[in-house]
Amino acid sequence: MVCQECGKKPATLHFQKIVNGEKTEIHICESCAREKSEGIPGSSNGFSIHSLLSGLLDFERAGQGAKQETVRCDECGLTYAQFSKIGRFGCSNCYRSFENKLDPLFKRVHGNTVHVGKIPKRSGGIIQTRREIEQLRRELVTRIDSEEFEAAAQLRDRIRELERRAEGL
Repeated sequence: MVCQECGKKPATLHFQKIVNGEKTEIHICESCAREKSEGIPGSSNGFSIHSLLSGLLDFERAGQGAKQETVRCDECGLTYAQFSKIGRFGCSNCYRSFENKLDPLFKRVHGNTVHVGKIPKRSGGIIQTRREIEQLRRELVTRIDSEEFEAAAQLRDRIRELERRAEGL
């Protein structure tokens, strides 16, 4: 899709605005977004991923009140309020300092707090096998708890087969 402003570069930013039930879509490139930043909601000094993250953090801040001011990184001194404004951590310790506030944020942004991502095709065979073994073990426990011993035995045999195959990879 081409930028609606310049008509030259590919559109990398896509906005959807709904006013009084009327939907308007805007598709622009990053350079046009910088030029037109006053027209983009929530971007006072240009669009960046940090301003997007900061907007998500502002959503959380509205419900928290003044309590977040007390959360501070022991190492660099960055407060959670400062982090929510700039959208970046001050140091690696900030992850631990703000840990209890990050899980809800990650859940809202990514839909989960555990990264499962794609598996590389070259080395993915062993990873895929290990994931399948873990899933089968969880199912095995469930079958044993519900006293479905024949199904549990089949799962046990499948797990052993996969473990032998994993050793050979």
